[in-house]
Amino acid sequence: MYNNKKCVTVFGSSIPKQGEDEYETAYKLGSIFAKAGLNVCSGGYHGIMDAVSKGCKENGGEALGVTFDIYNAIPSQYLSQELKCYTLLERLKNLIEFGDAYVVLQGGTGTLVELALVWEYMNKNMIEEKPFAAHGSIWKEIVPIVEKQIAKEKRKNGLVDCFNDIEMCGEFIIQRLL
Repeated sequence: MYNNKKCVTVFGSSIPKQGEDEYETAYKLGSIFAKAGLNVCSGGYHGIMDAVSKGCKENGGEALGVTFDIYNAIPSQYLSQELKCYTLLERLKNLIEFGDAYVVLQGGTGTLVELALVWEYMNKNMIEEKPFAAHGSIWKEIVPIVEKQIAKEKRKNGLVDCFNDIEMCGEFIIQRLL
């Protein structure tokens, strides 16, 4: 990002609306990061992406949106900057490259792809290991299952830390970046 602060890429669903738990959790995380002097990067649209951008921007941080207009969606109004991509793979590449750390919030198959891609890149040394956290019950179920297979394959374990508490998740990332 252009102000030289470290940036946390946050992945999550585009579905949650303001007032819903998942939206408010993402808003809180964006606020936590901004207050600690970090910026955020997201897919730049609605739901969790909008919430984390809003929380960050309203608390003095910058919010980068890496967009790929597949559905004629309107980017979040809380973006400080938008990077338009022309393919999904370009978008994923940029979301990963801009992150000094990663947080995966609630989401579906798109979020699962993002989790798996970051995890695979770190596991295969395609990117350096960076702080990587997942928040929510879905990931507390999925991550241990994948970790068992990774251990069986004698690959790196412990690359993703799971949290139920968003403050603890945020603090985990902050302590490792600052």
